[in-house]
Amino acid sequence: MRPDIADVRLAEKVFAPHYAEAIPLPLVKEAALRAERKPDGGVLVVLHAGDVFELLDVTGAIAWGVAPASGFVGYLDAEALGQPA
Repeated sequence: MRPDIADVRLAEKVFAPHYAEAIPLPLVKEAALRAERKPDGGVLVVLHAGDVFELLDVTGAIAWGVAPASGFVGYLDAEALGQPA
């Protein structure tokens, strides 16, 4: 969870200064979904090429969003993301 932004699907349940609509993107390579932005943040789940990631925000080379298969929300390297279908 981030205090500055939330998924628009949660607008009725969570207050945030900003909301974003998730963009489903395929992974083009394996990536660790981390609990924290920093590279040594705890790994929540490893996503594989072909898995879908619901992108909510990108800052620099780090993407933040939802891994719908597991339900985890976290950070991963943006270079692992492909183009929208």
